[in-house]
Amino acid sequence: MKYIFICCLWALLVISGYAQSGAPKVQLIPAPAQLNLKSGSFIVGSNTVIHYSDATSKKSAVQLHEYLYENYGINLSLLSGKPEKSNQVISFVSAKARVKESYTLRVGAAVIEITGDDAGMFYGLQTLFQLISVKDQKPEVPCLEISDSPRYAYRGIMQDVGYHIYPVSFIKSQIEMLAKYKMNVYHWHLTEDHGWRIEIKKYPKLTSVGAFRAGTQISNYTDSLNGNDHLPYGGFYTQDEIREVVAYAAERHVTVIPEIELPGHSLAALAAYPELACGDNPGPFKVAEHWGIFEDVYCAGKENTFKFLEDVLTEVMALFPSPYIHIGGDECPKERWKVCKFCQKRIKDNHLKNEFELQSYFVKRIEKFVNSRGRKIIGWDEILEGGLAPNATVMSWRNIEEGIKAAKQGHDVVMSPLSHVYFDFIQGRRELEPLAIGWGYNSLPRVYNYDPTPAVLSDKEKEHIIGVEAAIWTEHMDTHRKVEYMLYPRLMALAEIAWTPLEKKDSVSFFEKRLPKHLAVLDKTDKIYRVPGPIGLSDTTLIGADFNLELKVPVEGARIYYNFEGQDARETDFVYEKPIRIILNKGERRALKSIVITPSGKRSVNTTTIFKNP
Repeated sequence: MKYIFICCLWALLVISGYAQSGAPKVQLIPAPAQLNLKSGSFIVGSNTVIHYSDATSKKSAVQLHEYLYENYGINLSLLSGKPEKSNQVISFVSAKARVKESYTLRVGAAVIEITGDDAGMFYGLQTLFQLISVKDQKPEVPCLEISDSPRYAYRGIMQDVGYHIYPVSFIKSQIEMLAKYKMNVYHWHLTEDHGWRIEIKKYPKLTSVGAFRAGTQISNYTDSLNGNDHLPYGGFYTQDEIREVVAYAAERHVTVIPEIELPGHSLAALAAYPELACGDNPGPFKVAEHWGIFEDVYCAGKENTFKFLEDVLTEVMALFPSPYIHIGGDECPKERWKVCKFCQKRIKDNHLKNEFELQSYFVKRIEKFVNSRGRKIIGWDEILEGGLAPNATVMSWRNIEEGIKAAKQGHDVVMSPLSHVYFDFIQGRRELEPLAIGWGYNSLPRVYNYDPTPAVLSDKEKEHIIGVEAAIWTEHMDTHRKVEYMLYPRLMALAEIAWTPLEKKDSVSFFEKRLPKHLAVLDKTDKIYRVPGPIGLSDTTLIGADFNLELKVPVEGARIYYNFEGQDARETDFVYEKPIRIILNKGERRALKSIVITPSGKRSVNTTTIFKNP
């Protein structure tokens, strides 16, 4: 019933859009804070030059030069001196920004100027890329003025590689897309019960042992092969590969934040170094082969646990210059601690009340070490339990309320609630979607309609909501193509809620005008994405006697096919070319099946809309 209700709301949303005004002349994602469209355009010609003001602005100038050459075969001159009066000029000007990452973009018939700090000029350039169209085989940009800045300082995704690992080339492709849509954080979840994915020189068994498991669970929802494929699986990223990714991201103003899980989700590390677990002679352990939470965790009472973690984090911080180090902190069972003499002694010696305060001791001790190296910790919202470390930032995932609680305590918060921005959750009818976690549903409209700043907070408390992040947990994503399917186009919706001022968001513009254009661009690449269904239809039941259905394609250049035969729609069926008229006599029922097929041949799932006249 919940799914049908959401789909009905979506149908009302898209159908109501037809009363809105016509398509805008620019289709930017995320929408800018201020845009003033003017008449005329700047057409790139033989007398166009690219000008920069200093070494900082030169970076953006070079990027534009390379973009125009690679995409249009145009080789423009780069110069730092004063251009000739006869030249058309695309100019990059370094300026101290009032708001970090902000920029202004002014386009006239003879001059384009992008002004901002380093990141601002980069984001202004991403906007310029989206504005370029082709007229008479020449790049053209509409005349306009944009003044833009981000709503949140932290705009990211979390990519888990513990359950399944992906090649460096794919990690880079994700970072490239983040940068394109003005996202600035790639949170890399590198350790898990199911695999340790980062090379640590001082502890080589973390990768020789901890990076590999003997088999992999097929899913939580099948008995096939007893739920395990019995095939060795694993891998890790070398430190050289880590440096390569971090440098690639930095060039695109994306910060890579590493996550080293503690004190729980540590079975892979314990398989390599069992002495880090509770008890006198713990182990042996093996890297987890089935999904879930495991009771064997780092011992909080042994000093060698903290020595190990400090050594690991020292190497991690040398690889990642990010201001934050993510220490996990979620889903840590306390059963082993309750019966461990070392943990119980730690509780007694430090006058702690219980195992929850022991976890707080653990997190605070790690925070003190990380702070001593000039960094800050960020952790999942369980780090609130037992008392939060004083300088910690909270990533609120279990619900929105945990974020509210942290903000009220004066802690910075990144909102990542599973209720709205978990991208491992399905997007449509379960039987038509790739296998995913059993109970979650976060559709594209649900992501877009989320406001990360809770209205119940005071103005002062709202300042602690510093950003939003979508999580991609990969138990059921055994290929990078499944990750892409789950990420796109929800990433575009996430980008808009992260960057665009709340009052500037426009769902009709986003779904009917701007997203179709962006998906058409994506459709020309080798990336997989979830093709939305026809705009104006949903999986629902509508009651009435006479219907006139006006539909729109969700991808520019795509076609809608439909039938009334009860079978899944395909390209042999009717092509939508004009409104569909449905007339029902009393007691009649009709089922409309529809599908979207894009120019590249990608397909949406079938949409089934039932029409009834009781």
